[in-house]
Amino acid sequence: MFEHEVNPENIKKATFVVAIPSYNEADSIAFPVQQADKGIQSFFGNMKSVIINCDNNSSDGTKEIFLGTKTGTPKIYISTEPGIKGKGNNFRNLFKKVVDLDAQGVVAVDADLKSITPKWIRHLGEPLFQDFGYVAPLYVRHKYDGTITNSIAYPLIRSLYGRRVRQPIGGDFGLCGRLAHTYLQSDTWSDAVANFGIDIWMTTLAMTENIPICQAFMGRPKIHRAKDPGSDLGPMFRQVVGTIFNMMIRFYPFWSNVKWSKPTAIFGFGLGETEMPPPVKVNKEILFQKFHAGFESYGRIWEKVLPKETVNKLEEIREMDRGQFDFPMHLWINVLIDFAVAYKDRLWRVDELLDSLVPLYLGETLSYVKKTERMSIREAEEFIEEECIQFEASKGRLIQCWKEKTSA
Repeated sequence: MFEHEVNPENIKKATFVVAIPSYNEADSIAFPVQQADKGIQSFFGNMKSVIINCDNNSSDGTKEIFLGTKTGTPKIYISTEPGIKGKGNNFRNLFKKVVDLDAQGVVAVDADLKSITPKWIRHLGEPLFQDFGYVAPLYVRHKYDGTITNSIAYPLIRSLYGRRVRQPIGGDFGLCGRLAHTYLQSDTWSDAVANFGIDIWMTTLAMTENIPICQAFMGRPKIHRAKDPGSDLGPMFRQVVGTIFNMMIRFYPFWSNVKWSKPTAIFGFGLGETEMPPPVKVNKEILFQKFHAGFESYGRIWEKVLPKETVNKLEEIREMDRGQFDFPMHLWINVLIDFAVAYKDRLWRVDELLDSLVPLYLGETLSYVKKTERMSIREAEEFIEEECIQFEASKGRLIQCWKEKTSA
């Protein structure tokens, strides 16, 4: 029988909340619940706290495992209606509950985390009681983990809104209670945000609302269900990139006045040893093949949305063998600019347009993998930082293209 909320201890008020969104995570949710409880008891023991599982009506017993996990902290289970999926929908329920509880600080962590420690709760939560309103995670990640972040989300968000937040779609974060009100009242909610677009949406709104932001250094790498960047991206790519483009349309008056980016404070750096992340294997042949397949599937769209010189350059890259393969960064930046403008001007059906960007993204990813193969994680990070500077230097072209198409 469906239950929207299970609140065994009838909690009506809480100062601090740890939230765990889930969908069919019965095999993994107990561990982050236990670590969250230890974090609350160790670092927030003087506060009235609660652990909330915001779930998509899982059918695998997630609710029962969550409620049955022994904790010293009270727990609440809330669920979307049957048939309603999406991480963003889980968070919408969470925001409402946070407002009801009148909570001051909220930490959210993924349900499939294998590397979470009690200190994660501290690092994401403490800044919320020290004048910060939004806390993004800062992990040590393998250079091939999170390629959508590396190639699109981080450099674009940084150059658009002027804040260097390394993991804008990190999945784990902290927010103040006031920001939950802001999220509920925003008129930028969409189907994409209701699903995988939620993280980038939250980060972007925090920036455009001028909320004080910091990054929490997690020390340990994020170990969860990492994927080969060449594997099927499913709807995630569309939802994340589509949300970025939608927010660009909505907040043009904001980002068009931002010149360069500035650093974001880091909380917790140096509070313990840094562990190295596990390797992420990349199938370069699949990346190569999918890039090539894009010409057959999406060539017509590329010719519609990209300038002729860009299409010609893509044809040159197409002729390269895998050993020579190189997708220059300036070309990738121009591709993203032209796709963003095409999205705004609806030059093609939105889902098809975003799908057609995937092979180009995979080509750029292959190029990044080849260039950083012999680099350490630190060297690869420096490489990405240099690319971000190129993104910021290209902002003038973005604004020019945006205005030209608008006036047309």
